[in-house]
Amino acid sequence: MAAARTTLTALRELVRPTVGSRETGWEQHREGVQRLLDSFAAVPASQQVRLAKRTSNLFRHRAATTGPGLDTTGLTGVIEVDPIARTADVQGMCTYEDLVDATLAHGLIPLVVPQLKTITLGGAVTGLGIESTSFRNGLPHESVLEMDVLIGTGEIVTARPDGDEHERRLWRGFPNSYGSLGYAVRLRIRLEEAPPFVALRHLRLHDLDSLQQTMTEIVEAGEHDGERVDAIDGVVFGAEESYLVLARWSHEPGPVSDYTGQQIFYRSLQHPRGTTRDRLTIRDYLWRWDTDWFWCSRAFGAQNPRVRRLWPRRLLRSSIYWKMVAVDQRHDVADRLEARKGLPPRERVVQDVEVDISRTADFLRWFLAEVPIEPIWLCPLRLAETTAAEGSERPWPLYPLEPNRTYVNIGFWSTVPITTDDPTACNRAVEAQVSALGGHKSLYSDAFYDEATFAQLYGGEHAAALKATLDPDSRFPTLYDKAVRRR
Repeated sequence: MAAARTTLTALRELVRPTVGSRETGWEQHREGVQRLLDSFAAVPASQQVRLAKRTSNLFRHRAATTGPGLDTTGLTGVIEVDPIARTADVQGMCTYEDLVDATLAHGLIPLVVPQLKTITLGGAVTGLGIESTSFRNGLPHESVLEMDVLIGTGEIVTARPDGDEHERRLWRGFPNSYGSLGYAVRLRIRLEEAPPFVALRHLRLHDLDSLQQTMTEIVEAGEHDGERVDAIDGVVFGAEESYLVLARWSHEPGPVSDYTGQQIFYRSLQHPRGTTRDRLTIRDYLWRWDTDWFWCSRAFGAQNPRVRRLWPRRLLRSSIYWKMVAVDQRHDVADRLEARKGLPPRERVVQDVEVDISRTADFLRWFLAEVPIEPIWLCPLRLAETTAAEGSERPWPLYPLEPNRTYVNIGFWSTVPITTDDPTACNRAVEAQVSALGGHKSLYSDAFYDEATFAQLYGGEHAAALKATLDPDSRFPTLYDKAVRRR
């Protein structure tokens, strides 16, 4: 690993001398890296290392931790945007909200922008990041050109796809590692041109087989009824009511809708038949799901017209709802209210799963019959062409996707009544059904796999080998510890 490691001094040498704001960004980055390294050194060698952060987009309970954490306060911004090369150097804890603000100033956006503003770039790369451009641009980690990672030895390692063997192994092994191998400090990513507007078509489907077939045809052709499709996702309200949202980048001026206040985006999709049209600014399109956390804001009363009129617009955002969820988790507010009504406690079923596009209707039929949750989000995805061209059976060894194959991400986020002695029964049934269909699930939420099954799905011996090399003293929990044991 010696050739791949860089100290803070070496990191300075990687930066070309510059002047003005560009140099300021890099200098601030170097200072942030030094604070991170100092905080790592301050953690006793006998303790595992954690991030010192108050917020998270993970949806699994974590064991309580004590002692100091890693100081990432200086690693939350955009270092530099290069509009000529269409790249950005971004710190690992930078949120997509701040990243998009910086790139849109140059008429550019990341190739994939996850739906929630406070997801960080480092989090999307080490975890799961999917959005409506994923059918043509893949996943966030596929647009990473290089990244600096703090590994378990307390060193910063620069990983590149065209580097030496150690650099390539880290670059490929980092996605889906969820902090078990280290934390991204800096990432250089590719950008694409951003239009000022997005033209939308809301296409209604009346049965699940037609939904699956239409989605397959659009992904393969990149168009529908002769009109280009730059982004696609969908919403299922029931077996006989689902919608595909087809987006086309547009430079055409004209009126646009606003779903950042009283109007609710997912409700705008619903209509009796055929296709309806809408238009948004590019910024509002990227954050169309954040205002109501998809549809989860209804659990907090934010979709009640009387409440919504009084709810400040600046507080209609996912980060606010997440804080409310955190309070509920700490104090069991929802279960206490259910108990007062004489009702059983509820099992949290917050999951994103992926199945081959040919099994989408099969999964949805099972889910709608067995799990009382709606709506359901759909998002087709394929590994990027650059990844698929390299020909590896599993190019990202900790992430179980195959090249040249279309998957559909299926997201559902709610609770169900606990009706058996097993308070995790619904989640376990979902895992079993996904496995039966040859699919897999994201690890940002609760997982219940036994260790052998987990290893088979998420990297196995490869993950263990990476761990032994990058974190020989186990300063970070293993991926299984993180995802299933909640450490």
